[in-house]
Amino acid sequence: MKKNVPYLILLPGFVLLVFFLILPLVASIFPSFLPENGGLSNYASFFQDEYNRGIFWRTIRVSSIVTIVSLIFGIPTAYFIAGLSKKWRGILMAMTLFPLLTNSVIRSFAWINILGKNGVLNSLLLKTGLLEQPLNLLYTEFAIIIGSVYLFLPTMVMTLVGVMENIEGEMLEAAETLGASPFTAFMKIVLPLSIPGAIVGSILVFTGTLTAYTTPQLLGGNQKMLMSTFLYQRAATLGDWNGVAVIALIMIVTTLIVMKVLNFIAKKVDRREFDNA
Repeated sequence: MKKNVPYLILLPGFVLLVFFLILPLVASIFPSFLPENGGLSNYASFFQDEYNRGIFWRTIRVSSIVTIVSLIFGIPTAYFIAGLSKKWRGILMAMTLFPLLTNSVIRSFAWINILGKNGVLNSLLLKTGLLEQPLNLLYTEFAIIIGSVYLFLPTMVMTLVGVMENIEGEMLEAAETLGASPFTAFMKIVLPLSIPGAIVGSILVFTGTLTAYTTPQLLGGNQKMLMSTFLYQRAATLGDWNGVAVIALIMIVTTLIVMKVLNFIAKKVDRREFDNA
């Protein structure tokens, strides 16, 4: 009986997961495989259409750039926060989390005020004489990337801080004692040990950007549509639920492939570090 206790504890959560997530998802996607609805030809037709392919590759490109930029800014930020005392670490963690407490619509409208033709950035550049005409920053991929980085960078930082604060300080002290500079110690010790957190953070940021709706819709509009906004358009405007199922499954499969690729990279890095050691 005692052996079955862990399974009994997991049972309620498993039942909720099946009935409220898996079954509705299967019920939504399964009809797209029926012959009367087009079957597998639905998916072939999606990628044969140049417009659809453009939206798909734009989504992959934007999600990848947001993930890379979040890593570039998140790693040094997390390293700095993790090296502080508990008091200051708590304060900076709270400041990092603060943007997440603001509604995504409000955050997107703030970026509209910053990036618009009459926004803060263009007004500043025009007043300083650096520009003669305002830049078209809004409703571009650049606007979506900026808004998405602002949205998901705290997630990356929080994930990395949780890993970096568990790295023993004695390891860095030993490296410096042996003549390694702080930068070398960071590259040889901190960065490799932070790979698991970087992989988890990258998955969260990539999938978050891939599936986010509000930020791409408000900052990209219909001119720079992503898969999430394309799905909403098919559902709300056209009522094409078969097309919605196709887009949803493509997004799910894409997410799973990215997770597998990142996990493969993490294993390769860990193996290489072990061999070097």
